[in-house]
Amino acid sequence: MNLNKKIEISANALLCIKALTQEGFDAFIVGGSVRDYLMNKEPTDWDIATNATPEEIQNVFNKGAIKLLAKLGFKGSLKTFYENDFGTVGVAFPISPLSPEEYEVIEITTFRSESSYSNYRHPDKVEWSKTIEEDLRRRDFTINAIALSPIDSKIIDPFLGQNDIKNKIIRAVGSPNERFNEDALRMMRAVRFEAVLGQGWKIEKETKDAIKRNSSLLKNISKERLRDELIKIISSSKAAEGIESLRVHGLLKHIIPELESGYGVKQNKHHIYDCYSHNLEALAYSTKKNFSLEIRIASLLHDIGKPLTKAGDGENATFYNHEVVGAKMTKNILTRLHFKKKDIEKITLLVRYHLFYYNIDEVKEASIRRLIKNIGTENVEDLLKVRMADRVGSGCPKAEPYKLRHLKYMIEKVSKDPISAKMLKINGNEIMEILNLKPSPTIGWLLEIILEEVLNNPLKNDKDAIIKRLNELILLPESELKNLYLKAKGKVEEMEEREDRKTKKKYWVK
Repeated sequence: MNLNKKIEISANALLCIKALTQEGFDAFIVGGSVRDYLMNKEPTDWDIATNATPEEIQNVFNKGAIKLLAKLGFKGSLKTFYENDFGTVGVAFPISPLSPEEYEVIEITTFRSESSYSNYRHPDKVEWSKTIEEDLRRRDFTINAIALSPIDSKIIDPFLGQNDIKNKIIRAVGSPNERFNEDALRMMRAVRFEAVLGQGWKIEKETKDAIKRNSSLLKNISKERLRDELIKIISSSKAAEGIESLRVHGLLKHIIPELESGYGVKQNKHHIYDCYSHNLEALAYSTKKNFSLEIRIASLLHDIGKPLTKAGDGENATFYNHEVVGAKMTKNILTRLHFKKKDIEKITLLVRYHLFYYNIDEVKEASIRRLIKNIGTENVEDLLKVRMADRVGSGCPKAEPYKLRHLKYMIEKVSKDPISAKMLKINGNEIMEILNLKPSPTIGWLLEIILEEVLNNPLKNDKDAIIKRLNELILLPESELKNLYLKAKGKVEEMEEREDRKTKKKYWVK
């Protein structure tokens, strides 16, 4: 495989490599950054492996490297930190002189070997190695066990990871059983790579079989690490396929067992899929539309309460209050996985109200206002997106039928400030005080006349200008004042109708 000439290697990573090699050490770019580089993808970070010990790495950058980097055109100070047991030193480069507190961190790790993973997460023993080949042997998958020397374009690939990249194969380094017993999260990472690397990627058979055999080891992994991998899967372009792969490999039941419990649970005449597949189809639609992570998760979990609430069988089965039960379950799931509180609250809310009732001829403005109050104006659009995902997940060809467009129209209509005298910089009590009038229809007439004039010229909505106009109007005969009122009232109604027509046209409703 030829080196990628389209993606530029980070200048700071190159500086680190040169600084280490100038001092006589070996240094390579390693891991996912090499994989992405060879796949013509921009790496999110650049990791370096070296035969220098952590103390020697720090010495290079705290002392000798500054002069070298200055010769190479680098200006500014460096910071290094070493606060772990795995030989990783962070070298922090200031991003710019104008942002001295912002850094690009290049992680440099000493070649190492690992042994004995009693907790299936971290090695009990770490030893420094002498060669890059020994270091690559401890990596998870062959596609991540490739080293690159950018100075001489040399590639170290002892496990033929380049071939697996070419053939889109995810294969464990060496024995997959050993790799998964070292860190059980690697099983979930295999599924994640299958989802995020793009179309056509598959887990190799021996690796796949080992995941199924060792899936129960996932219970030893912290909920935070499970959450982070789950988020990456759901955020990928193959989110639904990723969730299904978790189920097929026996992993989903150790992450979200409540979701898997819907597998094979048939619904009713309104659905062509079982509960589990329906949730996946909803997620697939959210992914296709590139909806946010919160909407994707809400789509995946929106009917999670159905298996527990199912009554009856066949086409007339019911799931009363499944949205209420599902909201409680969603909150428990996301809390268990240590999601952020604000995300838990929003996703739970979307699940709770995804089943809102809407019939054009029955639901009135008051009902729409209650929905907005329950869900919050800021969440209305996201709720409608979950509803679209629900529809498509039910087998409906259209995500946004006339009924849903009409609902959008009604939501916008009731959300707008109504055209009323409250828009004016004066009220009825002030008019009575200014003109020394008692309560009477005249007050309403005056407000309507002023309102119509202000709507035509918003600059007239000034209290002094309004008072001046009121003093003119009050001198008119009552009959003439009433006629002005009736004309103003008609024009205001015309404006309201005109605005309503615009809103209807926006949503293609009648």
